[in-house]
Amino acid sequence: MITLALDSTANTASCALAREGRLLALSTVDGIRTHSETLLPMIEHILSEAALTLTDVGLFAASEGPGSFTGVRIGVAALKGLAFGQGKPCVGVSTLAALARNLEALYDTEPLIVPVMDARRQQVYTAIFQGGRRLTDDLLIPLSELRERLGGLSGQKIYFCGDGYDLAHRFFADDPRVAPTPALLIPQNALSVALCAEDIFAAAEDKSAFTDANLSPRYLRASQAERERLEK
Repeated sequence: MITLALDSTANTASCALAREGRLLALSTVDGIRTHSETLLPMIEHILSEAALTLTDVGLFAASEGPGSFTGVRIGVAALKGLAFGQGKPCVGVSTLAALARNLEALYDTEPLIVPVMDARRQQVYTAIFQGGRRLTDDLLIPLSELRERLGGLSGQKIYFCGDGYDLAHRFFADDPRVAPTPALLIPQNALSVALCAEDIFAAAEDKSAFTDANLSPRYLRASQAERERLEK
C-alpha cells in the first residue's frame, strides 16, 4: 500500500510518498511562501517524480498537531480534501510522535528523545519518548516544567528535535546529558508521519474509523483570538 503523508505544523512543509515503510519520494521546504501556496505543488511534484497518481495512494496521513494553528489547519484541510476525493482512509498523527520517529535509529541506545515546538512565552509543545516508547502525553508546558520532568528520568543522553530545538538547547545548556541532534533530523519529516500512520492503521481493528470526516486538528490550547475573546 502506498501512503501519502504531509506535515505543515511549523515553518517547514514536508510531503512524502512511502510504500510499507520504504521512502518513494520526499519534498521538504522551509521558505517564505505560505503552506497554502506550497503544499499542493509539492504533492503534485512527488507524485510525478514517483510516476504515480492520487488513485495509486491507499492511505492518506497528516500531522494533526500540535503546532502553528494556521499550519495545522492548512495541512489537515488539504489532506481531508484529497482523501475525500479518493474515498480512501485518512490517518492523523501527532506532530510530536512523528518528530520523535525522526530519531528512530537511536532507539536501541535508549536516549530520551524530546520533540519541542516553540509555543512562545517560554512554553513548548512537547512529549518525552524513550526507545520508541511514549513516556508522556502531548503537553503544552513551560520549559521549566520540562526540566523538572527530564530531571526525574534516567537516560544517558537527551536529544531534542523540532522547531524549538535552539530554544531548548539554550535553556538546557547546563545539562550534560543534552547531545546535538543531526541537522537533518531536527525539522518535521513527512516520511516519519507516513511511518507512524502505517503503524497506526495496521494496528487498528476497526479501520472504518479512518475517514476524512474523523480527521481534525489537535491544538492543545485555544487560539489567540479565542483567548482574547475569553479575556474580555
